[in-house]
Amino acid sequence: MKIKASELILNKNGSIYHLNLLPEQIAETIITVGDPNRVERVSRHFEKIEHKIEKREFHTQTGYYKGKRLSIVSTGIGPDNIDIVFNELDALANIDFKTRSPKERLTKLNLIRIGTSGSIQSEIPVDSFLISENSIGFDGVLHFYKSENIQDHDYARAFMEHLNWFEKKASPYVVPGDQELVAKLSSPGVFKGTTATNIGFYGPQGRVLRLALQDDSMNDKIASFSYKDSKITNMEMETSTMYGLAKLLGHRSLSMNAIIANRANGTFSKDPKKVVDELIVYTLDKLVE
Repeated sequence: MKIKASELILNKNGSIYHLNLLPEQIAETIITVGDPNRVERVSRHFEKIEHKIEKREFHTQTGYYKGKRLSIVSTGIGPDNIDIVFNELDALANIDFKTRSPKERLTKLNLIRIGTSGSIQSEIPVDSFLISENSIGFDGVLHFYKSENIQDHDYARAFMEHLNWFEKKASPYVVPGDQELVAKLSSPGVFKGTTATNIGFYGPQGRVLRLALQDDSMNDKIASFSYKDSKITNMEMETSTMYGLAKLLGHRSLSMNAIIANRANGTFSKDPKKVVDELIVYTLDKLVE
């Protein structure tokens, strides 16, 4: 099946449209970060860098850490950007750009997010690390794909009943992280939990500046929800979209969170840069073990 030019958009040099990358410029293990400036904070630990490519908020560097080839890609903030980045990374790995057709032999990528997050449980303190074992998405992106078979519908229904979910919001969906990556990146002292992915930073995460909320008790209800003795632990803006798209495309994905805020306690890290840098080194070392 030849993919039309309007669907698989390539630049004049043959690179994929948004990321501006050629297939040979990415590794099979890719670290994603939201902030383009964080790419350099990861790659400074590399002993060798092969490629540096930038376009818009999408900055990529590919090189070697302790002998392992890795890529770092900045996604920008939000589920809509994850939809772009994950589809284009998959295209780079699994579509032949010359024939514009999917390859017969598909490559399974490892896609690991290193990002910041806010805890909604008082016992998960600022400056800690949290692995997203599971995800629940409020963004709606996955509903645009044929994805019913990868979702935990019972979990989502229980959550909507608990919150008396407003019908005009996108229906929540639940997708687990890759269990092989969970095991690989775990350590004593690193928290695990279910991460909520929001469509925005202020109202969608229950923050009030000058606008009233549709449900001003939403965060309290999310924090009090439990399903099979598992609670929702933290909020951010990419994880569930990553997990859903990775699973549909046949890749492995995991989200590593630097907890820089605790919404339950009203606290914020005194040095968020330090905890992110520590999580970068921790994740890199775990990936090469």
